Amino acid sequence: MAAYLYRIGRWAFRRRRLVGGVWLSVLVLAVVAAAVAPAGEEEDLSMPGTESQQAFDLLDERFPESDSQGAEARLVFRAPDGQRVTATENRAAVEDTLGSLDGGGQVASATDPYETGAVSEDGTVAYSTITYTVGALDLTEATKSALEDAADRGRDAGLTVEIGGSALDAEEEPGGTTELVGVLVAAVVLVLTLGSLAAAGLSLLTALLGVVIAFGLVTALAVPLGLTSTVAILALMLGLAVGIDYALFITSRFHDERARGSEPEEAAGRAVGTAGSAVVFAGATVLIALAGLGVVGIPELTRMGLGGAGAVALAVLVALTLTPALFGLFGRRVLPRALRKKATRPGGTHPHAVAARTGRPGLATRWARFVLRRPVAVLVTAVLGLGTVALPALSLELGLPGDESKSVQTTQRRAYDLLSEGFGPGFNGPLTVVVDTSKSADTRAATDLAVTTVRDMDGVASVGDPVLSKAEDTAVFTAVPETAPNSGETKDLVHALRDAVSGVEAGTGAGVLVTGTTALNIDISEAMSDALLPYLTVVIGLAVLLLLVVFRSVLVPVKAALGFLLSVGAAFGVLVAVFQWGWAADLLGIEQTGPVMSLMPILVIGIVFGLAMDYEVFLLTRMREAYVHGASPAEAVVNGFRHSGRVVAAAAVIMISVFAGFVGMSSPTIQTMGVGLAAAVAFDAFVVRMAIAPAVLALLGHRAWWLPRILDRVLPNVDIEGEALSRRDPASAPLPDAAAPLPAGRRP
Repeated sequence: MAAYLYRIGRWAFRRRRLVGGVWLSVLVLAVVAAAVAPAGEEEDLSMPGTESQQAFDLLDERFPESDSQGAEARLVFRAPDGQRVTATENRAAVEDTLGSLDGGGQVASATDPYETGAVSEDGTVAYSTITYTVGALDLTEATKSALEDAADRGRDAGLTVEIGGSALDAEEEPGGTTELVGVLVAAVVLVLTLGSLAAAGLSLLTALLGVVIAFGLVTALAVPLGLTSTVAILALMLGLAVGIDYALFITSRFHDERARGSEPEEAAGRAVGTAGSAVVFAGATVLIALAGLGVVGIPELTRMGLGGAGAVALAVLVALTLTPALFGLFGRRVLPRALRKKATRPGGTHPHAVAARTGRPGLATRWARFVLRRPVAVLVTAVLGLGTVALPALSLELGLPGDESKSVQTTQRRAYDLLSEGFGPGFNGPLTVVVDTSKSADTRAATDLAVTTVRDMDGVASVGDPVLSKAEDTAVFTAVPETAPNSGETKDLVHALRDAVSGVEAGTGAGVLVTGTTALNIDISEAMSDALLPYLTVVIGLAVLLLLVVFRSVLVPVKAALGFLLSVGAAFGVLVAVFQWGWAADLLGIEQTGPVMSLMPILVIGIVFGLAMDYEVFLLTRMREAYVHGASPAEAVVNGFRHSGRVVAAAAVIMISVFAGFVGMSSPTIQTMGVGLAAAVAFDAFVVRMAIAPAVLALLGHRAWWLPRILDRVLPNVDIEGEALSRRDPASAPLPDAAAPLPAGRRP
């Protein structure tokens, strides 16, 4: 592989104008395609195969005139202090408010609270349910404005009026201030690491180009593939983070090769052949992990995985081709100032040469030697530290956020609180019971039995009147729990209801299904919990197999997988502490605590797995490169940190900054993802790869690189270290610290 990528790097350097022109053309085409493509529709979260989804599908079939998961709004009215909404003046104001909605092109119906009994027992709160003919994000601005104008009309009459439901849900748009701060931090780190504004600009330019292309393609394919705004934001987040990192690693290796005295074209080829090989394998791990999200069975999660995987694939292609092309276009400006002055002096400014000349090894080298002197103390401290941070993960609760998770400044949250105050906390999460009487002899008897069974259940506050379909083969009614939608008691109630209605099915032949948004959220959360361990097993197994091929070692992959588990566990601990317990929530702008997003654990595992393997590959590649050329295990560790430690640390800071930049968005999904990914990368890069990995390698010694002979013969040699390139030119072998004779009994 190294030899093939070496040729690609040299070709891209020589044909730099052609390569740049091709990528510029792709960029223009992606932007144009996005501009002319129809806007995508946000789809409701679904979980095929669950009872909730089966019920929704049945409702759509038997009640075709309505959308079971369509947009809905609740206008919630509260009378002034000391008054009742049933007072003549207040009732007139409520009816006038609802009357202003008549004639809306997308309004299907608006209930009268006085006719439906939607007035609280104390008479202070009432609500009207407005249903629409389309989904929430398909509502026009005119329809939303009519709803808000109606609320203002009621407020002008002296009532408190708030709007709940999904009608005001907005598509999350990227491009906020916090994301910009993340990019600026990345730019500063690049300048400090690479020592050149041009080199820093090169890394940002390649990453941004890949991100814009990926974002354009996601937008253009939104309709045919059903891609949502969350998919686009994930593609932006991942593409930006890995794009900067991949360009950074190749550029850093290019500097090393130029410091050795290589000509620019040769240095570009070697940089792509060595660091580029690591980029390919690191990118492949991210691709496989993200594409593997499809096995969970949630369409939205599958689309998020494929969208993120596409962005990462683009980042790899851009790094391997456009980066060396820009080396040629930027010329000597891409080199640090010291290297520009002495570029023709072999080894003159290489980190090893500088350390030997000045006697002042870099921070990464000093840290590696510290770990090698105290491996047990470092290992125990790091493992116990991550274990302590991971402890809150034992209390992990999964759920999907509703209006209760929104800011108290929003009308949706205020409507939620008003409904809880007037009708009880369970009113915000009603359950829908669907009775399929198509195989029952007596529709009315089956429906009445289902209503009675549900009404008699502990934990049910009230049961609505059943509504029959036109064919009278299906009945539907609501059941309001006594507890809040995301509470454990409501979850237990849903299971109890499903067990109880089995008697109705046995006695009448009717099928009874419990659904609704609350029940669907519970089903999805349980499906996520059930899929977590199998998915984690697949990911860990994949990590071991892939690293077995890359490093030709048995113990290195096992060490990497166990370290990955530690970093993921600690990241889950942070998510629980912040989003469930509220630690530092105010600092991060999170106003409401609650269960962790159901999709987050599996999504974080998939993404962090790939990113963790990035740092494992980049750091240990230099260690193995030194080891196979004769360095002792300790020397190999020092060599890996000397050449890659500083760059890996910079890459981690960049990625953390990019992920943390998305915490400021209003979407709970993106906020949770930003915090989880930033924490996971911090733990994995700075604790697992920088502390635990060298400590374990120091304790294992030569055993760390042991591979049974049978595996040595069977496994393909991918040559990620670029040994084939070293044979082409012995001068490119590792520097003197890795040139000791091979230990007896070991072959390179």
